[in-house]
Amino acid sequence: MKIDGITLASDVVLAPIAGFSDVGMRYLCAQAGAGLTYTEMVSAKGLVYGNEHTEDLLHTTDEEKVRAVQIFGNDPEIMLRAVCGRELEKFDIIDVNMGCPVKKIVSNGEGSALLKNPKLAAEIVRTLRSSGKPVTVKFRIGFCKDERTGVDFAKYMTDAGAAALTVHGRTREQFYEGAADWDYIAEVVRATDVPVIANGDVFSKEDYEKIKAHTGAVGVMIARGALGNPQIFSQITGRKFAYATVKETVLRHIEVLASFHSEIYTVNNMKKQIACYCKGLRGGKQLKLAAFGARTLDELVRAVTESEALDVAVPERR
Repeated sequence: MKIDGITLASDVVLAPIAGFSDVGMRYLCAQAGAGLTYTEMVSAKGLVYGNEHTEDLLHTTDEEKVRAVQIFGNDPEIMLRAVCGRELEKFDIIDVNMGCPVKKIVSNGEGSALLKNPKLAAEIVRTLRSSGKPVTVKFRIGFCKDERTGVDFAKYMTDAGAAALTVHGRTREQFYEGAADWDYIAEVVRATDVPVIANGDVFSKEDYEKIKAHTGAVGVMIARGALGNPQIFSQITGRKFAYATVKETVLRHIEVLASFHSEIYTVNNMKKQIACYCKGLRGGKQLKLAAFGARTLDELVRAVTESEALDVAVPERR
């Protein structure tokens, strides 16, 4: 799979997941075979005006052979300043979020609000292309629940110079409810001549194979299916997963995160990650309670180390 001449190691990628696709998760998923991993979405204004928390989202590791950052905003010039700033120099691909359904983002005219303003969306892509970096767009198939505008929107994006598109098969009003509309993703694929990555309801290798066959997309993006489950990329690509048990996986996640962040950031961020890792495991509730009660890194590591729930072999996790 290629994006504007950049060759990816595989055609399955990790989604930008707010609050979850931290540097530790991306490390594990890239190591497991994800051909591309995206940062959590980053505010262009936050980058330009120096929000102290924005740079926390931009750490990367050597496992990420191709580095992609996802930004959001609605002002083309401010977004270009962000893309050309020193903070984003190391990133190979700039992805623009035009699909976030969260009310706070949409009310600011950002995220999926841009589905209703394709001319501005196209101007953003066209402006960012002047940075010289490949610009990709992630969007939904429409804004209103029963309205499908994704094909027309895709044409605006490609005409503006988007190097690739990721299509989430739900509308903004659906959020994450109901089934993703793979039929409509296929319509977008047929209507455009740039690589399309299909996104929505992929939780296994079987789902990956089905969505590729159904949509004709060249790539597949995994979001919720990777939470607490980075080995899904190994299962799809055939690359050997580096950790024998879920416990080893979690401890490595903590180790990587702690190497970049403060103790309090690592502890707080890992609590929700651990909730995903222990979902469905016998004894997982007790671990979750212990983890959420941890105040220090030592307490968190001790809770994980002493938990028998995480001793399950990784292949048995899903």
